This record gives sequence, C-alpha cells and structure tokens, in this order.
Amino acid sequence: MKLLEGKTVIITGASRGIGKGIAEVFANQGANIAFTYRSSDEKAKALEEELSANGCKAKGYKSDASDFDAAQKLATDVMEEFGSIDVLVNNAGITKDGLLMRMSEDDFDRVMDINMKSVFNMTKAVLRPMLKQRKGSIINMSSVVGVKGNAGQANYSASKAAINGFTKSTALELGSRNIRCNSIAPGFIETEMTEALGEDQIKEWRNTIPLKRGGSTEDIANATLFLASDMSAYVTGQVLHVCGGMLT
Repeated sequence: MKLLEGKTVIITGASRGIGKGIAEVFANQGANIAFTYRSSDEKAKALEEELSANGCKAKGYKSDASDFDAAQKLATDVMEEFGSIDVLVNNAGITKDGLLMRMSEDDFDRVMDINMKSVFNMTKAVLRPMLKQRKGSIINMSSVVGVKGNAGQANYSASKAAINGFTKSTALELGSRNIRCNSIAPGFIETEMTEALGEDQIKEWRNTIPLKRGGSTEDIANATLFLASDMSAYVTGQVLHVCGGMLT
C-alpha cells in the first residue's frame, strides 16, 4: 500500500521548486492533492495533469496564503471538493535579502507576511476539519537560517525562526487531538532559484557541506513524506534539519 493512499493534502506554493517536488512525491504515494499558486495558470494546469497521471485527484487553487480570508476560503473549498484535509504542508515563501541598514520596512513586512503569517492563516483554516477527524499532520517549511541566522537575511531568518516556535506551540496544543505539527529546515537546496548564484558560488557552498553536495527537492520531499505519513505517528513538535550536515 502507498504511504499516503486516500489522504488529502494541501500544499501551498507548489507550482515550482520544493513545493512542486513535494507534490510529485506525494502523488506517487497515492495522495489526493490540493495545491496553491499565485501567478501562472498555465503552470498550475500542467501540474494538475502531471499529478493526475498517477491516478490521484489533483486541483490547483489560485490563492494567497498570507491573506487570512483567502486561507479560510481555500480550506472550505478543499473540504467541499475532496471531503477531508489530512495533511497541510505550509511551503509558500519568499526572500527579500539585504543588509539590515538598507532593509526597508516593506521588505521586512512582506517576508513575514508570506513566510510566517501564511503559516498561521493556513493552520487556523484547517483546524476545524482536523479536530473533527481527530487526526492530522501539519508540516511547516522552515530553514537552517531560522536556527543559525545568516547575514543579509534578517527578515527571512526571523520568519523561519518564528515558524519553529509556532510549530512547537501548535504541537503542544493539538497533540491530545492526535494532530501533529513539525517543521523541516532545509539547508542549501539546488533549485531554479539557486541557479542565479552562478556555478562558482554554488561550488563554494557545496564545499562547506559535509556531504559535499547541495540538496535536491526530492531530499526535502522524502523528509516531508515521512512526516506526512503514519510512519511518523509518534513524531511531533520537532524541527528536522535536512541540510547535508551543515549544522553539525
């Protein structure tokens, strides 16, 4: 039996990168997938078709998780379409890097809204159905910089550290209802976004990692699969570092 057979999963920000990689692995494991995207209808339709080819149900929703009302509506729509919400993957996120002296208030607020407030919004939105079912798994995408910090990323690091605190508090509140909440903290993951760094800088990053390579979206997706599945039934309130040993 597939690990997510019959489960309905919401994945925010799944049209590319890590979110897309998670959606693909989850579809292979039998999940029915509702995913959000913000811009390209064409990419969303293509992903729907790709995921559905695995025999699962897949539907994209153009929705902004940083908007409280939009998150509530999304959860309502998914319940009507799929009948349950078993797993939530809070993956939506952005960066607006810059030294603190030059960082604008808008750069700080925007990153906090999309990276952190979206986690609050979506978690609130799925609580009612999960509480009614008396089960659920909430997985929040954090980052190693939420643990160690990074120069030029005060806003991003703050948002990811906040996610870790939110995760632990949520796990304590909801554990008695069999609802688990965990964070994943990726290290240097090679996606289309990191290609802009240039090969020399990417090689420099790889050399600082004990495993001597950047991570792949599949590395993150496999860790997310573990936390989404019943294999992790006794794991909650944790921050799982998937970083090739960067924080060792």
